[in-house]
Amino acid sequence: MKFFKFFIILISLTTPIKADLNKKLLSQLEEGGKLIFIRHAYAPGSGDPNNFNLNDCSTQRNLSNEGREQSKNIGEFFKKNKISIDKVLSSEWCRCKETAKIAFKNFSTNSFLNSFFSFEYVKNKDKQIKMLNDYVKKFKSEKNLILVTHYVLIFEVLNYAPSSGEIVVSDKNFNILGTIKIDY
Repeated sequence: MKFFKFFIILISLTTPIKADLNKKLLSQLEEGGKLIFIRHAYAPGSGDPNNFNLNDCSTQRNLSNEGREQSKNIGEFFKKNKISIDKVLSSEWCRCKETAKIAFKNFSTNSFLNSFFSFEYVKNKDKQIKMLNDYVKKFKSEKNLILVTHYVLIFEVLNYAPSSGEIVVSDKNFNILGTIKIDY
């Protein structure tokens, strides 16, 4: 019974705190100039099959119907909150491109957002991180930059483990300002 009372008190204390944090984060997004990392929407499993081919979506781990719904919800979140977007960049992996297309319609791909989880691509990690850093240093906009990418890249750059479809907002120095979880 004591645990139940503690739980009720905890919920009542954290709900307004979360709301205030979300208001603060939305205010920061309104200012523009932020990096918005989005882990691709829900694609069941982990990694890619052994026969993975970057140019053939049928060989990759792809979004499920829930992942497509989550992608729509990501797009709706940005529309509803009128968050200004300069560009949407995506990894070249199909699950990232599909997330970007469903959520934002217009996007371009950039290899510095690719996964380096598999043995074949791990050798690219340092080069990709340098390319990302160089791109961010040159990024000058009053609007926000959206980066649709993978768990491994977000974890490497921000030292944060995002869930599928999670939005992680940072400044240009890669300091996390907040996160937003989008359900499917």
